[in-house]
Amino acid sequence: MNVKKKLDNFIEETFVYEKLEDVIGDRFGKYSKYIIQDRAIPDVRDGLKPVQRRILYAMDKMGITSSTPYKKSARIVGDVMGKYHPHGDSSIYEAMVRMSQNWKMSVTLIDMHGNNGSIDGDSPAAMRYTESRMSKNADYLLQDIDKNTVPFIPNFDEEETEPTVLPAKFPNLLVNGAMGISSGYATYIPTHNISEVIEAAIQKIDNPEMTLDELLAIMPGPDFPTGGIVQGLDGIREAFNTGSGSVIVRSKIDFEEINKDQKRIVVLEIPYDTNKGKIVERIDQLRIDKKVEDIVEVRDESDREGLRIAIDLKKGANEKAILNYLFKNTDLQINLKYNMVAINNRRPERLGVLKILEAYIEHQKDVITNRTNYELAKDKKRLHIVDGLMKMVSIVDEVIATIRASKNKADSKLNICEKFAFTEEQAEAIVMMQLYRLSTQDIVTLQNEHTTLNENIIGYNRILNSEKELLKTIKNELRTMQKVINCPRKTVIEEEISDIKIDETDLISKEQVMVLVSKEGYIKRINMKSYNISRVNTLKEHDSIQFIGEVSTLDTLLMFTDQGNFLYLPVYKIDECKTKDVGAFISSIISINPGEKIIKVFVVNDFKANKTLLLTTKQGLIKQTLLNGFELSRYTKAVKAMKLSSDDSLVSVDMIDTPYEIFVATKNCEGMRVRASEISLYGTSAGGIRIISMKPDDEVIGAFYANKMDDALLLTTRGYIKRVKIADLPLSRRARSATPLIKKVKSNPHLLTDAKKMSPNQYKEDVLIDIMYSDGNDQINAFELKYQSSDAGKDILKDGIGSPLKMTLPNPKEADQKISDDYLLDKSTAINLFSSDSETEVSLRSDKSTQSILDDLDKLLGSTDVIIDKPIDKKEIIETEQTVTTNTRTSTIVRKKDIEVFESKVANKNDDEDKKIPFKKISLFDE
Repeated sequence: MNVKKKLDNFIEETFVYEKLEDVIGDRFGKYSKYIIQDRAIPDVRDGLKPVQRRILYAMDKMGITSSTPYKKSARIVGDVMGKYHPHGDSSIYEAMVRMSQNWKMSVTLIDMHGNNGSIDGDSPAAMRYTESRMSKNADYLLQDIDKNTVPFIPNFDEEETEPTVLPAKFPNLLVNGAMGISSGYATYIPTHNISEVIEAAIQKIDNPEMTLDELLAIMPGPDFPTGGIVQGLDGIREAFNTGSGSVIVRSKIDFEEINKDQKRIVVLEIPYDTNKGKIVERIDQLRIDKKVEDIVEVRDESDREGLRIAIDLKKGANEKAILNYLFKNTDLQINLKYNMVAINNRRPERLGVLKILEAYIEHQKDVITNRTNYELAKDKKRLHIVDGLMKMVSIVDEVIATIRASKNKADSKLNICEKFAFTEEQAEAIVMMQLYRLSTQDIVTLQNEHTTLNENIIGYNRILNSEKELLKTIKNELRTMQKVINCPRKTVIEEEISDIKIDETDLISKEQVMVLVSKEGYIKRINMKSYNISRVNTLKEHDSIQFIGEVSTLDTLLMFTDQGNFLYLPVYKIDECKTKDVGAFISSIISINPGEKIIKVFVVNDFKANKTLLLTTKQGLIKQTLLNGFELSRYTKAVKAMKLSSDDSLVSVDMIDTPYEIFVATKNCEGMRVRASEISLYGTSAGGIRIISMKPDDEVIGAFYANKMDDALLLTTRGYIKRVKIADLPLSRRARSATPLIKKVKSNPHLLTDAKKMSPNQYKEDVLIDIMYSDGNDQINAFELKYQSSDAGKDILKDGIGSPLKMTLPNPKEADQKISDDYLLDKSTAINLFSSDSETEVSLRSDKSTQSILDDLDKLLGSTDVIIDKPIDKKEIIETEQTVTTNTRTSTIVRKKDIEVFESKVANKNDDEDKKIPFKKISLFDE
């Protein structure tokens, strides 16, 4: 029981009961306060973090100043860690190395021998290998520290004392900047030019109400040790005013000519706090990834004379566009954000430049006041002693006699104090005085020293008693610093931020290449030189060429798929391959659906061209869309070109600048010819309208633009090509039945697989018609295709390459002759049983509502003298062959595609013989 009671008492007296949130909040608050005030954030007065201040103070105490020999860095780190900074040695050494790096500090504070890292991000040598001492600039930060200028506090173990701030003879916070992250706070203060900062401080002393404009006139912006160009006066203005702002820092660039058509971009300065090695690596990676194909080579040519990065470009490359791309995608240009947080009055605070200068001036007031008090007390004490020595000289014999009569030093001091009224300090100086100083020369020296001390004391009192004299002293010392540490400005300030507008095509030099697209969806780009040497296009087994052509790297491939989508692919985005390579599968470049097949490829160099595309589906839907509707800015996936039903597919796409007529062909060897004006323009997301009336077992295999001078080439499953004149087909309206193109055979009938247009110049130039088979490709000359009397055409089937699928005709070298404007008009003769003089003109491009068949039929019937007792159903006449019988006569109107009237028979039942009244054969759409 005794033991239990003791344990209970121990627990009761020892354990403290508190809420967890209170404990954690209190501990974290203390931790945060410590790392904010004593670790990561610099002091506004001397611009140093505690670790930096401790390093410099420890080196000063060790006597490792700018005028003494170098000492091992490890020795300094050990002394700092053991006496002042109880943290890891690596953090101390890193802070020490940074203060020695002239690409990080505007004014270096440590002079280091050995490898202290590099602007490429190389690590410094270990501290056991490097040697260090304070730089002359650091001496000025510690100057007068032994004159009670700054307060001291005990160190962590209270065995040493350390300063809470350094005297700092120049505004180090603005000169060298700072960066750090603590709990809830971060700071980023760029470097500034020391001469400008000091001048700004002097002007601030003269004019406490200095405006921001006056400050910017003296100190226009940051000045980095790495130089560069700063853009954005508004950002600088905001940062100087509030302590927070953003500016653009850009590399300094020069251009060199390698030869007449080839240039080189040379980087002479890079943005502050960037890694040169990583910049070079990033630019080279862009070259390897072919983001900027016109870069030939990137070299780091930096040496003792300065930084230099050489970027060699290809001939004809657009150097300004490439430079803009590099500015946007590498650290050749950065966005630097001011966040000027510093410890002010033991609190973290975001300060503008004027407030920082104000805090520095207040600090200097304290420093100069403390130093003056120290110097005043020191000189007063010395003056008192000098007064005693001078008094002693006048009675030197009596004093010597008194000292000789004394027993010892203490007795001597006591005796001369009592006999001659000296103070204890004076008596101490007298008894310690060496006899040689009693010479005449030393007496004169004492008199001069007495005069000087009196003058100094008067000056000190003037400083202490006058604010004006105090500020004048600060200004004079700042002027001295301005002369001693004079650094010319390295960074150029530009008022406006240059906009970077990048057109990727500007990064690509124009070059002719061969592009191949296969039936299975493989695509490759081949250098013309390689292609001309080899001319062997390797394909996968059972694959065939869908498209091959010479194009420019600035062109764009517009590829349409059977699922009604289109792919937008700039040629320069296609990887360059060798002729023996299969190429890349299209889905690795642009995302497409599984099983989606490319059916048509166009090469486009200008999407603003006045061109129209014709899209046709298997079920006979068709639409026209302008080319500019297919231009994309983002092209990572397939985009809808035409809305399709689930059981339909896109079978053909054609493009032309002036659409006159449309030829449509079906699988069952039927075709029709309609005006292009029959089909309205639609957007890419819209579906189509019906173009043809087909039998249930039929389907459309293709459609294309044509005119009356063109031919149609028909490719059948049995390996035949038939050449047909477009003009031989009657001109019809949409949604009508088609006309047979090849005579139907019951056993093994011909089925169309493709239909293409052949213009007069294509035939005249005897172009090679490329025929894609299921297992390969073959070619046939245009001259081999005649207008055959045979219904099927020419047999072209060959063994070993499978069944024919598609045809491709190259464009003629010389453009076809433009169709006469008369072709735009359809001159038709109106029917009159007794006269055929009347003519009407109907424009092919006019609104189809004014060209309706019903209106034309009204004119036709209205011009006849035939009396019809029973009204004729015009709808029936248009849609079917119709015979209309009356009581007295019979009129037969026969419609064959374009509604032709062949004859009219008039019979009178009362007459003995038939009377025939012939009239002119007429087509409403005669050309």
